[in-house]
Amino acid sequence: MIKIAPSILAADFLRLGEQVKAAEVSGVDRFHLDVMDGSFVPNISFGIPVIEAMRRSTTFPLETHLMIVHPEQYLETFAEAGSDTLIIHQETSPHLHRMIQRIKALGKKAGVAINPSTPPHFLDEIIEDLDLV
Repeated sequence: MIKIAPSILAADFLRLGEQVKAAEVSGVDRFHLDVMDGSFVPNISFGIPVIEAMRRSTTFPLETHLMIVHPEQYLETFAEAGSDTLIIHQETSPHLHRMIQRIKALGKKAGVAINPSTPPHFLDEIIEDLDLV
């Protein structure tokens, strides 16, 4: 089954609330929030205040894609801000299984993203523990 998860990076942040509502009525399943730190990826996007604002404006699931170095330092903060799913990168998480366990212990869904050059077999040992890749 196809699930639609629009990224809010495409939104007009001056109209974020109304664009979230428009997306909801158009049939989306959840929202994708790309958090970029300027280190792991060259761009900088947004952080906790936007996640909190999204949580206040929708009951739809929020999946937060942490394109950041040291995501382990922020798991609790993003969970408390309202993220339903936390997606971490295999390339930034030397103890990937431990990170997945921490996300699950927070009561959240766990996802792992990989860069295009990372072989998918790197996830073989943890694939059964993941909610999405």
